[in-house]
Parts: sequence; structure tokens; C-alpha cells
Amino acid sequence: MTAANDWNAQVIAEFRANEGRVGGNFAGAPLVLLHHRGRRSGREHISPVMYLPDDGDADTIYVFASNAGQTAHPQWYRNLTAAGETSVERGTDSYRVAVREVTGDERDRLYAEQARRYPGFAEYEEKTAGVRTIPVLALSRA
Repeated sequence: MTAANDWNAQVIAEFRANEGRVGGNFAGAPLVLLHHRGRRSGREHISPVMYLPDDGDADTIYVFASNAGQTAHPQWYRNLTAAGETSVERGTDSYRVAVREVTGDERDRLYAEQARRYPGFAEYEEKTAGVRTIPVLALSRA
């Protein structure tokens, strides 16, 4: 098991043991567990990621494929966009979601809000400037 997989496994276990709340890097932040299937391998994966709730729609959240400012998109982003749907764990609730990529002004507005609330996202955007635009996905309860 890689260090990233081990870290994810610890976060997932803590999330499930504490009704969706975790400490460490995610303390106090809204966290969701994304379930996704590898688009080539077919293997099932779970990725813990921060989200931004939609102020006008309780059934929609936004996730940010920042990959901690790495130059490549995270694999979960590629898997979700290929599938178009998935399931999530949010708090103690598990449900299916439709996946939609957010672009243009809407993407920019949402990313700016996430960066305002969590300055690490502004740092990720600085790291990727000129290399890639960090994608934003809308996950809407199906």
C-alpha cells in the first residue's frame, strides 16, 4: 500500500467512525467520500475530498480537482468525468450523484469562493498557473 493510500484509508476510517468529521488537515472542513471506479482498471476506489455546498440547492455540492497543486489532474477526476455518475458519503448519508463539470465564469466564481474559505486552494491555483486549470465538478443528488 502506498503512503497516499494508507493516508486515505486512515481518513476514511476516521470519517466513518465520527459521522463524517475528521481531524488533521481536514479538521472543521466539509468532507465527502467519493466512490469511483477506475476507468481502465475497473477497480473501486474511495477518495476523501473537501467540498463546497451549493447555497441554493442542498442536493448539490462542488468538488475541486486540485490534487494539492500537482501538475496533473487527480485520477478521481478522470474517473468521475468518464463515468458521469457515482456515489458519495456525506456525513452519515450515502447517495448517488450525477457528475457535471463546471466551466467558465461559474467555475471561476466557485473556485474563488473555495479559495476564500480555504486559502490552501489559492496556493494550489498559484502552483498550477500556466500548467492547468483546476477543474470543478458539480455533484447533484440523482
